[in-house]
Amino acid sequence: MAMGSSTSQSIGEFLRSKRDPFLAFSRRICHTYHPTPINHISSGGTFTDVHATLPNGAELVSKLLSVDPANYDDAPTEGIRRVLDAHDPTGKKHPRKTPVDTSLIGSIRMGTTVATNALLEREGERMGLIITKGFRDLLQIGDQTRKNIFDLTCAAPEVLYEEVVEVEERVMLAEFFDEEKSREEIASLENTKESDDVSKGGWPTAGVGKRVTGVTGEKVIPLQTPDVDAVRASLQKLADKGIQSLAIVFIHSYVYPEHEKIVAEVAKSMACFTEISMSHEVMAMVKMVPRGQTACAAAYLTPKITEYLAGFTKGFDEGLMTNVRLDFMKSDGGLTPVNDFGGHQAILSGPAGGVVGYAKTSYRPSPGSESAKPMPVIGFDMGGTSTDVSRYDGTLELVFETTTAGVSIQAPQLDIHTVAAGGGSRLFLQNGLFVVGPESAKAHPGPVCYRKNGYLAVTDANVVLGRVIPDYFPNIFGPNEDEPLDLEGARAAFRAIAGEEEATGRSIEDCTATVELAWGFIQVANEAMCRPIRNLTQMRGFDITKHALACFGGAGPQHACAMARALGITKVYVHRYGGILSAYGLSMADAVAEEQEPAKEIYGVSKASGGFDEEQDPSAATREARLRHLAEKARASLVKQGYSEDSIVIEKYLNMRYEGTDNAIMILESNNSDSPLPYARTFVDQYHREFGFDLEGRDLLIDDFRVRAIVPGATPTPPPPVPSLGEPPAFGSCRAYFENGWETVSTYKKPGHEIPGPAIVVQSISTIVLEIGCKAFVTADGDLDITVQPRQHEEEAYGDAANDGKKVEIKEDPVQLSIFAHRFMGIAEQMGRTLARTAISVNIKERLDFSCALFTNDGGLVANAPHIPVHLGAMQSAVRFQVEYWNSEGREGINEGDVFVSNHPQLAGGSHLPDITVITPVFHEGKILFFVASRGHHSDIGGISPGSMPPHSTNLEEEGARIVAFKLVKNGRFQEEGITDILVNQEFGGTRNLKDNLSDLRAQVAANNSGIRLLHQLVEENGLDTVEAYMHFIQHNAEMAVRHMLKDFASQHGTKTHAIDYMDDGTPIELTINIDPDSGSACFDFEGTGPQILGNLNAPPAVTYSAVIYSLRSLVGQDIPLNQGCLAPIEFKIPQYSILNPSDDAGVVGGNVLTSQRVVDVVLKAFKACAASQGCMNNLTFGDNKFGYYETIAGGAGAGPTWNGRSGVHTHCTNTRITDPEILERRYPVLLRQFGLRKGSGGDGKHKGGDGVIREIEPLRPLVMSILSERRCLQPYGLEGGEPAKTGRNLLIKKNGISLNIGAKRSGPINVGERLVIESPGGGGYGAK
Repeated sequence: MAMGSSTSQSIGEFLRSKRDPFLAFSRRICHTYHPTPINHISSGGTFTDVHATLPNGAELVSKLLSVDPANYDDAPTEGIRRVLDAHDPTGKKHPRKTPVDTSLIGSIRMGTTVATNALLEREGERMGLIITKGFRDLLQIGDQTRKNIFDLTCAAPEVLYEEVVEVEERVMLAEFFDEEKSREEIASLENTKESDDVSKGGWPTAGVGKRVTGVTGEKVIPLQTPDVDAVRASLQKLADKGIQSLAIVFIHSYVYPEHEKIVAEVAKSMACFTEISMSHEVMAMVKMVPRGQTACAAAYLTPKITEYLAGFTKGFDEGLMTNVRLDFMKSDGGLTPVNDFGGHQAILSGPAGGVVGYAKTSYRPSPGSESAKPMPVIGFDMGGTSTDVSRYDGTLELVFETTTAGVSIQAPQLDIHTVAAGGGSRLFLQNGLFVVGPESAKAHPGPVCYRKNGYLAVTDANVVLGRVIPDYFPNIFGPNEDEPLDLEGARAAFRAIAGEEEATGRSIEDCTATVELAWGFIQVANEAMCRPIRNLTQMRGFDITKHALACFGGAGPQHACAMARALGITKVYVHRYGGILSAYGLSMADAVAEEQEPAKEIYGVSKASGGFDEEQDPSAATREARLRHLAEKARASLVKQGYSEDSIVIEKYLNMRYEGTDNAIMILESNNSDSPLPYARTFVDQYHREFGFDLEGRDLLIDDFRVRAIVPGATPTPPPPVPSLGEPPAFGSCRAYFENGWETVSTYKKPGHEIPGPAIVVQSISTIVLEIGCKAFVTADGDLDITVQPRQHEEEAYGDAANDGKKVEIKEDPVQLSIFAHRFMGIAEQMGRTLARTAISVNIKERLDFSCALFTNDGGLVANAPHIPVHLGAMQSAVRFQVEYWNSEGREGINEGDVFVSNHPQLAGGSHLPDITVITPVFHEGKILFFVASRGHHSDIGGISPGSMPPHSTNLEEEGARIVAFKLVKNGRFQEEGITDILVNQEFGGTRNLKDNLSDLRAQVAANNSGIRLLHQLVEENGLDTVEAYMHFIQHNAEMAVRHMLKDFASQHGTKTHAIDYMDDGTPIELTINIDPDSGSACFDFEGTGPQILGNLNAPPAVTYSAVIYSLRSLVGQDIPLNQGCLAPIEFKIPQYSILNPSDDAGVVGGNVLTSQRVVDVVLKAFKACAASQGCMNNLTFGDNKFGYYETIAGGAGAGPTWNGRSGVHTHCTNTRITDPEILERRYPVLLRQFGLRKGSGGDGKHKGGDGVIREIEPLRPLVMSILSERRCLQPYGLEGGEPAKTGRNLLIKKNGISLNIGAKRSGPINVGERLVIESPGGGGYGAK
């Protein structure tokens, strides 16, 4: 299949309908030399970059604003016009508003953000979604998570489609259904007529139908074929509404595409749809949600690109499509002709050119280096709107699923990490912190210095600090684009904010305030951009200090040296065309054609002794044949474009994973011919590096075959080394601000060979700032090879404070506070990434049911990465208990090399037993400096039911292993025997999955160790006294933000507020809040809350603390550090032996997942913030003696004063992912009959509550299913006159069609032919209509 192909009219076809035939030209142009300019254009959010090659080999570069409506309509057209206007050999002028003469243009290569912008701003084509019956809302629900867990609106981008048509078609995989059936039984099922196979519930009966072989070789059963007449009637209704673009998404179409093809043929025959995107053609990979969203992106964006190109061509004469080769950069870094360019391939079209540019110019041995091997390179592309970071070590690193603007794109894309901090990022002072972005000034109106009444931004800070010199910047600003940058305007903007509280202590004499504010924002912006670089390297097992930094983008060179020093990087490369490297990279890009097919093959058979049996290769025959077939198709595609067959290079890949895991890795064919299983060796090496371990005893599987055919682009020949000529003469000097203050520095316009910092190098398209201690060596080509002097740490970073308790007074500074907020949270986040990488279980690795945090040496929470809300703040109690326990009389104390583990909810600060906390002290010279901890949900730790989430437990013993205090690691040794004894030897049965428990506990230890390493690094950089001081300052900052919020509430609503709500059994949760309006402190008094119950809805105090800290952080409404300071103003009064403070032996497994949600609803009700959300996590487990599965299910969010509640989303105390339908059915013996929104279940009101969901599951063999849920009796409340939402409902549908309401909490068998239906609650409405 052709990547991104479509059955509709392609872009090329559209343009050819208006021009001469393009394909004839495409074949001819590759064999014709055109002595005319070749243009390479990268259009970004702020600037459009232009690189042109003239007939004599000379190169031209320029930049222009991407949006300047007063002067031109289209920036790429204007860029080409300017090149021709200045360099037409005939002297002819090319005025605006006149079609560009294409006789002088040989080819055009473009990278564009048209598709990205259309996706971000939701300005694509009106489109309809055609999807399997039962999954109407699947793409809206997605993985059911919310991006910002503290956003009560649960804001999410709108879906791309306007209308949905559900088609009665269904395909199922035969493996689980047929596994124990005889040939006779299967033959009987195959001979049943389709018209007789519909069950009582209206669904086609499972297993009935012919077995056919799918693309992967798997047997599939087409249960129901689309009714062509019904499809045509439905499509006509879409056409009547003016919809011309379609996305077709059927379950399992990646393996059996016939049903999608049937519907596409119907749509084509109607001749009223211009774009038809079939998901199996767009990307034939398993996972219905991302594949479906990718198909929607193709249908939504491709017409937008077609529309843009139609407008683009209008700027040229008739020769554009006959005399000029027009190629576009795809997201994977390869060029494709215009007629093959699909919208879903264009998401990273703009930045991809820059990655190719630095990969081909910076990956080389450094001049004077003794090593012949190039150093790996980190690409740092700082543009006007955002910053992109990537990595290159000899090959372009690709990923195959990313999320952009809320849409999962399943297509090959360069592994580019983006942060919303660029030259145009706006600057704010908020809650005592310096904040950079994410809002952008954009190209129009731009920063203040652009003279268009813009916003204060990073570029303004660089101008004020003398790091961007207006005299050496082009005069392209102001309404007539003829003025220089506005230095005085930028200074005035900083003076305007100098009086704000965060600026207190900064002098306002002689403009010092403006300078110090600007310098502070630059430091914060640098740290914000360092954070994704750390994540890109350290989280994947790479040493960041062994990389070079390739800096490009217009704003990047002003920040690169400072960032390199902060990261420990000693080499920075700035290409002479660094300011337009995205355009220059297009000149060197490869032409690429890709082919990919799904597979289900065993590559490596595991051996009991470890490794793989090298004498077995089950996939050998089919693998080579299928790779050869894909290679032929990809090669033919490039030959059709006019490339010679001899120039084509073929790369073969296998997408591989261990059996029972979801972490597939795309593995390039190895030249290691001495190994019988070369792909296996490469896979194991890469898996071990990325995840830190190997999985013994598991087969190695192939999920996809992939071939990449390449016509390599040009790679510049490294210039010969040149002798050092010393320091060149400066052509001027200026004052610029550096870490030591103002410096008079030399400026260089035509650099020589060695330039010492501090200095400023001015190029025509960028300005490079050399920091103090840096030295730039200029290559023969004019590139800058910069050596960065490592940061000089204090000789005693740990200082006297680590030895004799003496403290150096550290004064709080808002700039450093902002930087440390980034660093602390970055460490917690990297701990989480380490845990996700190294864990084994689906719960931690895939559902991300864990949290990681840093603590002071007394156990006070400093930073808790926002993973799972119910964990927030709860670990502080666990850490402090361990400190007190092990230091109490008669205990052995806390020693270096110890790691503690606990999970007891009532005694040890836990939440519920499956959540196991691993705590590690951070030592230096025998003294504890800090603690780090990680809490993860283990899928089974024993108890009376699989999954350790029993619906009817009445005491803690029935719920699994209980750990009060145990040294998991002692003297550096993992205590496997001891922890195994605890997990296995339980009164009601031990863990059913000890192997995963032990692996995940080791992963938690590894996550803590990564935090320890990063904390030591932070101390070495800044000194212990400073780090400790800012840990306390950051807690104080969060405390003050909460106090201000409480004061504001008291001033508007009074000093006392009250709320009550009830569990389904009638147990009240009552809260009275008394606020001190002067201090901003408050007492949260839960007097009146019901008594402890004989069940498992009891919640230990740690759960209440987590629910309150989550609520307060959400109510603040702005990004503040998440730590114990949020609870410092709060006094808690929780009645002993109540449902929120139960006895030591009370059952609590439901309290963590259900009662926690009710506590949040009560707190938010007291603050009149929003109506109740679904108040439940809908915990579902099923399995048998062979497997166990656990998921939580989304519902409706409550509406608020200005918003409707979101539908089908996880709310408040949870945010775990749900398994994709195709993965669910491929891995487990079930059919997912439907998963969609429960229309009308949200409460009515001025603002409506969100709807819950319906999830219907049918087993393919007898299973035990358990449901633990709430809000099945009492409705989620509405607020301020809004209506309550509908309660949830759990139904068992028997074979005879009878529905049984099984109640909120039930565990029992479910047989083949029966179905479990979960209807989750909606969210309450807000305000009377």
